[in-house]
Amino acid sequence: MRLFLKAAVTAFVVSLAGATGALSQDGYTNTPMSLDGIGKSYMGREIAAVMGYQGAGWLERSTRVEEEGTDKLVPLLNLKPTDVVADIGAGTGYFSFRISPLVPQGKVYANDIQKEMLDIIAARKAKGEGANIITVQGGVADPKLPPNSIDLMLLVDVYHEFSYPREMGQAMARALKPGGRIALVEYRGEDDTVPIKEVHKMTEAQAKKEMAAVGLTWVSTDSKTLPWQHLMIFTKP
Repeated sequence: MRLFLKAAVTAFVVSLAGATGALSQDGYTNTPMSLDGIGKSYMGREIAAVMGYQGAGWLERSTRVEEEGTDKLVPLLNLKPTDVVADIGAGTGYFSFRISPLVPQGKVYANDIQKEMLDIIAARKAKGEGANIITVQGGVADPKLPPNSIDLMLLVDVYHEFSYPREMGQAMARALKPGGRIALVEYRGEDDTVPIKEVHKMTEAQAKKEMAAVGLTWVSTDSKTLPWQHLMIFTKP
């Protein structure tokens, strides 16, 4: 299924290039397809293939807290009870359900491009969890969130899989309130000891370059609290 997803994404990229003739503009370049890549690079970084919903169990694995320090991440977000949060690439809602009780007067948009993932979240909601969680099926170039509505966007190990990172970045920036934040969590590309494939990692320098390209301002980076990942904060001026 992973091969099917890569083929589908690549076919979409090729068809768009044929329609617009603009694939090499705005930082995009066609490249040889590496293992787990889609044969397309952005600002010098090969884009990774999307993890399909068949990998949902990996997101909820019992070892995730120890491996990624997920229990440490949410407190670092400094959430307020009234915050409107968007969990971009929410998957099974692993973080959406952890954030939900911390913003009782706000809401959480659980955003994903795969309906099957959103169905998992909806099933948990039906059992009484996460009353303030709203599922939103986004597209490959737009998360489809209301403009100027989000206080914090959380992206955990997902940005590197966006097939249109520039367009998604621009759309996310539009959805942020002025002063709103993006919390970008990515496996550290500078660290060879992090046991993740290179195409699924990002360096801090690369993240800063890509966020600056869509008008977002770097605020801080924490590369020590989480065992394998950077937590990088960017804001909308």
